[in-house]
Amino acid sequence: MKNRVTGLGGFFFKTKDPDAIKEWYKNHLGLNTDQYGCTFWWKDENGNKCSTQWSPFKEDTEYFKPSDKPFMMNFRVENLKGLLKLLKEEGVTIVGEIEEYDYGKFGWILDPEGNKIELWEPVDKAFL
Repeated sequence: MKNRVTGLGGFFFKTKDPDAIKEWYKNHLGLNTDQYGCTFWWKDENGNKCSTQWSPFKEDTEYFKPSDKPFMMNFRVENLKGLLKLLKEEGVTIVGEIEEYDYGKFGWILDPEGNKIELWEPVDKAFL
């Protein structure tokens, strides 16, 4: 498999008050926030429109489970199914099943320190 990770898909973190923290980042750093956080738009080397998501989550979210860490990284990948198969063969802990949406497929793994990592095979054309 040539490229396992093709870019940063997003950074997600826990906070006491997601709405207040989104407002702070909007007011002080100029982030264009919405209900999910902020989407950064960019183009890849082929000129395709892509995105990276920044999202605060409520501190009691279950979404980062089984990790107890206050953050979760999301990496953009190609061929999620093939990558998860390869990672499983390499002894990496796979969390849950692949989920599919109009904007891409998602899978999850744990690193050796228990950090949950979300792997995203995007459908960038869904954003055009």
